[in-house]
Amino acid sequence: MNATRLVRSFRDLETNGLGRESPIVTLFSGGLDSSYLLHRLTQSGYRDVHAVSVDVGDDETSVEKQRIADALGITLHVIDARETFAHEFVRPAISAQAVYLDTHPISSSLSRPLIARVAVELARNIGARTVLHTANRSQNTLRRLNGAIGLLGFTGAYGSPYERDPIGRDQKIWELKQAGLEEMAGRVVSGDSNLWCREFESGILEDPEDHVVPEHLYRWSVVSHESPEEQIVVRFRAGVPIAIDDRELPLTDLIAELNLRAGAFGIGRYSGLEHLAGGEKVLEIREMPAADILLRSFRHLETAVLGAETIREKIHLEQLWVREAVEGRWFGELRSACQQFIDTCANKVDGSVKWRLTAGSAHTTSIVAEQHLYLRDREDWERRSADFRLA
Repeated sequence: MNATRLVRSFRDLETNGLGRESPIVTLFSGGLDSSYLLHRLTQSGYRDVHAVSVDVGDDETSVEKQRIADALGITLHVIDARETFAHEFVRPAISAQAVYLDTHPISSSLSRPLIARVAVELARNIGARTVLHTANRSQNTLRRLNGAIGLLGFTGAYGSPYERDPIGRDQKIWELKQAGLEEMAGRVVSGDSNLWCREFESGILEDPEDHVVPEHLYRWSVVSHESPEEQIVVRFRAGVPIAIDDRELPLTDLIAELNLRAGAFGIGRYSGLEHLAGGEKVLEIREMPAADILLRSFRHLETAVLGAETIREKIHLEQLWVREAVEGRWFGELRSACQQFIDTCANKVDGSVKWRLTAGSAHTTSIVAEQHLYLRDREDWERRSADFRLA
């Protein structure tokens, strides 16, 4: 793509010949940055703005998003992609054990390629030649969205005007208040949420050396269970979580239930540093109770059914998989190739894991695999093995 077609500043919206009468698509979360972009577009005279909100289980409601769209006079498209997100992006992440450098499960690396795909599809359907988002230089979303849109073959202009034109939080809040959106003043951190993860960064969580998280930001991982412990059983079929306590559930419902049941014991909080494109590191805080239980359950079961050498090679490929997803190459050939190996391994993962949940911890009490390699009676195996050698 010609570099002049990459939108990197608000000046590019004025000089790149994008066309104020032509349709333009923007990604819209309902947050401060995406609301401000819509405000700037309407103030700059763009008359056919389409905000696309891809529902992957986020915190912001459609009612709140519609109110913002109505206040700014733009067209809102809300796309329910929760099932697609769970099956096409979270499911592969579970089998790939997608954990960033052994610190936290990845999340936005999974949602961004789906969001980009939906935006590109909408742009093609309405004849839009521009797709905008609101990631800035200190957010890894910048290269993930740009990378996904590019790999999807979109030939129009795309990018984020915040990349080279950062605008202070106070300025954005003030301008949006003048436009009738007073509620934006309450945004003290940047948040990103989906059915797999709730994530916080920036604002009062800017500094890795001082990042005490206000307890009210958490919703899932708040200790609220009256019982001192609880048993929970997670069952897999061909590598896919299918049931809790013998109740088969759609994957979206299964994740939602685990977030609440495991989260009620304070399980699933993560903090970690992620690298930017230039090598600098930024702090991210997450709560992911379901991810904690499902990733660990999958590892227990695959360890039960796969040979040691296969697992060693898979662990190597897992980090290649994670790297490609993190760097914005979800739709690239290397992640796809890794996925084929990982899926082959996952096909043998049939069974269940029983967990004992207590405050702040989860311990296995039963691992049952259908095609297991584990021994259930070592002494019997020792005797049979010795008799075989003697014979």
